Amino acid sequence: MLGSKIEKRKVIVIIGPTATGKSGLAVELAKKFNGEIISADSRQVYKGLNIGTGKITKREMQGVPHYLLDVANPKRRFTVAEYKKLAEKILPYMVVRNKLPIIVGGTGFYIEALVDDLNLPEVPPNLGLREKLEKKSTEELFKILQKLDPKRAKNIDYKNPRRLIRAIEIAKHLGKIPPYTLNPSGYTPLFIGLDLPDKKLKQKIKKRLEERIKKGMISEAKKLHKNGLSYKRMEELGLEYRFLAKYLKGEISKEEMKKLLETAIWQYAKRQRTWFKRDKRIKWIKPNGQNKIEKEIERFLKI
Repeated sequence: MLGSKIEKRKVIVIIGPTATGKSGLAVELAKKFNGEIISADSRQVYKGLNIGTGKITKREMQGVPHYLLDVANPKRRFTVAEYKKLAEKILPYMVVRNKLPIIVGGTGFYIEALVDDLNLPEVPPNLGLREKLEKKSTEELFKILQKLDPKRAKNIDYKNPRRLIRAIEIAKHLGKIPPYTLNPSGYTPLFIGLDLPDKKLKQKIKKRLEERIKKGMISEAKKLHKNGLSYKRMEELGLEYRFLAKYLKGEISKEEMKKLLETAIWQYAKRQRTWFKRDKRIKWIKPNGQNKIEKEIERFLKI
């Protein structure tokens, strides 16, 4: 547990849908409040997935230390349990140096696992089952999960075959997917949520996608494949890499890739909203409301 050996401390958590400016805000807050940043993004943990995931650059970090970026090989699956274990080592390191931990990202399950200290089920991989499930479509996998555990099916990324297969694997091993029990983490969080109106968020998603393509997102995917990342695994990584793989295999045109990806990212943003909106601890503030956010943090730190 995070709080078992150190004094209970405060953490800032910046969450929200993709393209709402979380990373930039986190850097500004870290500079103002003597903070350091822990990324909570299920794909930015992978080395080499930079442009496609919108990973913050060294220049954009402005000297603020960032943790849990580039910690995993994209050829193998990195689990939420592995993320939690690494993050639990980093938080005390920040605390003893009097740094304010700022957790930022859009992967709600990562954040919940860390901040609420979830007891995650430890289920070993079932390679035989995986092999059978990998032959099925995402729609078929989702239907299987709905039958096994409708509750889990409601808050999973239903278009991510990797997560669907893992959820089915756990459900079959344990008979059902158990509720993720909470333990006091030893940390008191302040949740700040960023969001935008639908029209504006769609525009930002489109603009950011065009910028990533110009920056070399396709070349990045080609390089990843050349270095041994299979198209199958690339598709498993989801979103940008799923459609980049289809494009590089010649299954869709560049224009089709852009249109499909724009729609997929918007759908993903809506799923992120659904996940976060159920957490009543979150204070929702417009991305341009930095002064308001800073005042919230000042009050929180004085308590």
